[in-house]
Amino acid sequence: MKLFTALFEQLDRTTSTSEKQRLLTDYFKQANPEDVLWTIALFAGKKPPRSITSTQLKAWGAREAGLPDWLFELTYHTIGDLAECISLVLPEKPSTNPLSLQAWMLALTQLKSASAEEKEAFVLEAWSTLNREEVFIFNKLITGGFRIGLSQGSLVKALAAHTGLAEASIKYCLAGNWSPLDTTLEHLLNPEKLKEDPSKPYPLCLAYAVESTFQESYPASDFAAELKWDGIRAQVIHRNNEAFIWSRGEELITHHFPEIITAIKQLPNGLVLDGELLVWQEEKPGTFLELQKRINTQKPSKKLLQTHPVVLMAYDLLEYEGEDWRSKPWKERREKLEAIAVHFPENFLLSEIKTSDDWETLTAWRAEARQVGAEGLMLKNIHSIYGSGRTKGLWWKWKLDPYTADMVLLYAMAGHGRRANLYTDFTLAVKDGAQLVPVAKAYSGLTDAEIKSIDAWIKANTLERFGPVRSVKAELVFEVAFEGINLSNRHKAGVALRFPRIQRWRTDKTAQEIDTLDHLKSLTTVS
Repeated sequence: MKLFTALFEQLDRTTSTSEKQRLLTDYFKQANPEDVLWTIALFAGKKPPRSITSTQLKAWGAREAGLPDWLFELTYHTIGDLAECISLVLPEKPSTNPLSLQAWMLALTQLKSASAEEKEAFVLEAWSTLNREEVFIFNKLITGGFRIGLSQGSLVKALAAHTGLAEASIKYCLAGNWSPLDTTLEHLLNPEKLKEDPSKPYPLCLAYAVESTFQESYPASDFAAELKWDGIRAQVIHRNNEAFIWSRGEELITHHFPEIITAIKQLPNGLVLDGELLVWQEEKPGTFLELQKRINTQKPSKKLLQTHPVVLMAYDLLEYEGEDWRSKPWKERREKLEAIAVHFPENFLLSEIKTSDDWETLTAWRAEARQVGAEGLMLKNIHSIYGSGRTKGLWWKWKLDPYTADMVLLYAMAGHGRRANLYTDFTLAVKDGAQLVPVAKAYSGLTDAEIKSIDAWIKANTLERFGPVRSVKAELVFEVAFEGINLSNRHKAGVALRFPRIQRWRTDKTAQEIDTLDHLKSLTTVS
């Protein structure tokens, strides 16, 4: 635990990518294999088992610090991080606990079935034997989320340097839904051993956003264009007569889509496809909100399967007859995929592609994307392998320009971390007749200088306070960008915006000039 705490502090103090990789590599050399395994899991985004709630931690932390609840809540809101808040308000104690990171993680896992009294006794005992920095890390292990600006790439590079394995092999090893509770470091970092698992996914190939100079830098003839769909990226596996579906976030989502499992089993074993899951009716895609109804249902009913049928829009071949095809050029993979698609079952579709020697043709196709429910185009180098993660030059996403609307600020809440004392989280509204109707929450898009200026305005123009939230005079106007919009009965305004974010602060506009709810509804693609 002491070694892991020191690593965390050092990583948190530097912004240098190379230094973070060096720190990780040094740690991997010093730590025992079990602690290295848990460190990889934590930094790879594998959330620790959650046995204790935030409410319990708040109550115990306030009592141990001798603070009334209201003062603890105010302190927590100011600091913005519960783990850090508790570590700061508790009395400083010397470090007397020799437990390793693995020992702490196993102890926390075993707490799952413990009583509330046993959990409290365990936490209080830990707090009394750890120093301030260790208490912070211990609390993080309970609450989850190690946000220290460490990219997956840095972790992969450090592991590659430590093990001698290629980075692509490391990415393959880390893919999937593994847990330190059911594997060892030796097994995790052994690509050949992992192939014995029929459910093992490949790392997905990811795309870079097209840059402003893209067309000047690359000839159109190097690429195949494909519609970019707004669904759930999925890898569908059929091995040993078993079938699995993995999401882009490496979650096993097999049980949500039984029709896809039935369909893939109609194709030969040893097949892995990359594609997009879409609700599909009358030869067109449904909305992302409709797809969410499927992903939010553990076991879809017969009615839901009928009203929200899902297809796999296949666009790449990763494995065929048990052979890894990722190192073959895109053109060869596509030709084989087209041959397989002749035998596709009802719930599988083959993505349409277009090629051209000029950018004008592809630009025109991109402009038509929204009419068929797509977000733009994907551009794939016809000579490229199937990469692991983002590799510049292979795949590019050429999205349509976002929708925009002018909205007025109604409510504001303070952010977290370094912005815990600044009001950065906004609720924005449009006009609906004589009323203002909230339609979006946005947290990004402003400069630090703008945030400070707006924060001062919010504090000077607060009308009411609702805990951490302030209502303000309806005067500040912002241009909000969003990827899509759909009618929704779940939202009071009747619409749901996809990925809203602040495009700019419209100091040139007044609240009387903001957009209307009717205007937003006119933009919806599905009524």
